[in-house]
Amino acid sequence: MEIRICTDRVALGKSAAAYTAQVIKNCIAEKGYARIALSTGASQFDTISALTQESGIKWDCVEMFHLDEYVGLPITHVASFRKYLQERFVDKVGPLKAVHFVDGTAEGIAKLTEEIRKEPIDIGLIGIGENGHIAFNDPPANFDTKEAYMIVNLDDRCKQQQMGEGWFATIDDVPKQAVSMTAYQIMLCKEIVSCVPYAVKAEAVKNTVKATETTNMIPATLLKEHPNFILYVDMDSAAGILA
Repeated sequence: MEIRICTDRVALGKSAAAYTAQVIKNCIAEKGYARIALSTGASQFDTISALTQESGIKWDCVEMFHLDEYVGLPITHVASFRKYLQERFVDKVGPLKAVHFVDGTAEGIAKLTEEIRKEPIDIGLIGIGENGHIAFNDPPANFDTKEAYMIVNLDDRCKQQQMGEGWFATIDDVPKQAVSMTAYQIMLCKEIVSCVPYAVKAEAVKNTVKATETTNMIPATLLKEHPNFILYVDMDSAAGILA
């Protein structure tokens, strides 16, 4: 694990985007295309915005997957992650080689699995939740399944985060389930970059970094086993590891 501490969320986004862009360019130069996975949520705003402004990327050579979507939530809903990525990423960079959205249905899992298992993801931008989740793998996360995507139940702290970020008016409005990329599939990414700004993430960052062993009660600890894992934090989210 490498930890990169940035002054603030904007600097974090620019730094992570520059690194990600270089990985994408290298992949395109080497094999003609790149496969990426993107996460969503408020913590990814600056990184995704900066990534869309990186120059020299042949976006029509990039195949994009994303991590998760609420079960039963229409794409028109403000909290839809498909809507998030369509508006904040796909519409900004122009036509991609392919876009593979999680549609929040059990039926969509088979097609997603077929596509993502064709070959590894070159780089995954994998956020870390306030409860330490990766994608929607809330604690206790399933580290045993070898599925690519699965339907998961959201815990109350996860729901509270979604409400706190302004996606839903009340915790009862947050869907109870989501289709999520599994922890196993996330770990198959060739490189993993986690962008984790904001003071509300300080506890999760501290728990992840200072944990002495991998535990499904802090799902993000699994990322530390990955050979190419970079954790980007700002001064606020790093408070617990700088003290």
